[in-house]
Amino acid sequence: MKRVAVTGLGLVTPVGTGRDTFWTSIIEGRSGVAEVRSFDTSDYHVHLGAEVDDFEPEAYVRQDFSQMGRASRLAIGAVRQALDDSGLSGEWDDPRRVGICMGTTSGEPLFVEAYNDAKHRSEPLTAPKTTFGRYPCYWIASHVAAEFDSQGPCMVIPTACAAGNYAIASGFDWIRSGVTEVVLAGGADAFSRIPYAGFARLGAIAPDCCRPFDRNRKGMIPGEGAGALVLEEWSAARARGATIYAEVLGYGLSCDAHHMTAAHPEGEGAMQAMQGALRSAGMTSDDVDYISAHGTGTPTNDRVEAIALTRVFGDRAPNVPMSSIKSMLGHTMGAASAIEAATCALALSRGVIPPTMNYEESDPECEVDCVPNEARETKPRVALNNAYAFGGNNASLCLGRVEAA
Repeated sequence: MKRVAVTGLGLVTPVGTGRDTFWTSIIEGRSGVAEVRSFDTSDYHVHLGAEVDDFEPEAYVRQDFSQMGRASRLAIGAVRQALDDSGLSGEWDDPRRVGICMGTTSGEPLFVEAYNDAKHRSEPLTAPKTTFGRYPCYWIASHVAAEFDSQGPCMVIPTACAAGNYAIASGFDWIRSGVTEVVLAGGADAFSRIPYAGFARLGAIAPDCCRPFDRNRKGMIPGEGAGALVLEEWSAARARGATIYAEVLGYGLSCDAHHMTAAHPEGEGAMQAMQGALRSAGMTSDDVDYISAHGTGTPTNDRVEAIALTRVFGDRAPNVPMSSIKSMLGHTMGAASAIEAATCALALSRGVIPPTMNYEESDPECEVDCVPNEARETKPRVALNNAYAFGGNNASLCLGRVEAA
């Protein structure tokens, strides 16, 4: 069976754009959370968000982006970085062997908002801002494919906050089965009033900061961003002398089939996803020495994730390092698990585990080693990247360190 290498990483996040800027920020525990700037939050009881400040589409997008949504621009930015990082030029011998798979939660909701605002004010519905037809999710992958002349399979997976892991898992399958040789996989979402209003009404947004697994956690912080990974067939990557950050070993997918927004109270779906990832990778729970937690900072989700962890890891559960970078960059929705997969690849290749920030008081219902407040130098060999989403969608990705020959 073909092996799958991660040879390029691209990141557009609230704590910085670019692999090294992002990595330095999360290792140093910097926060990308601030008062929302892109729209007025005076009608809400919460006012914090995690927005991207340092992204200039002109630096990454070659095609005309005047009618392109923000999520597509972010996605192209992350993919171009990942391609540059991989050493691939983007000029393909056979573009039919290059696939695109992107995850998202909302597609391009800013078009919906602009359309609604214009109609409410009885303004002319003129392009491009009020082009209602440009909001669907498929535009993201379409724009990426057009930008990089990919003529292989092109897919968007809208499984909300687990979408990035789903996209990487699909790319893994395409390469393993010989459908493609290269896959540009990841996720993207733009900051928007629509999800912000929804999370605010659910009472899920923290009033001060995101503090995953802390006893006094009060919620998540909505964010935006994009993450992209270049996936390559292993022997081809080796043959061209590519730097390999990590190997994708396997994945597990499941659905709670329990509730539209609430996780299964016993962590059933999360447990199944982790177990499936380990089976797919040919590993056991004893092999895992780092977990990138879903870790949203909401009271229920963190407790359920801790329950699922205990069901999978048993007595080891309190001792396996498990950090949540959402404590720094907020919840970037469909981009979250793609960004976190890139984080796992960097942790495996650089021997450092990022911290969970804002942690103050332990919670007896969350007995986990969340790497509190300071990065930890270690050499993880196998990482598990967890992502859980509305609709009960769960996805766990297993990645391994590249051992010296």
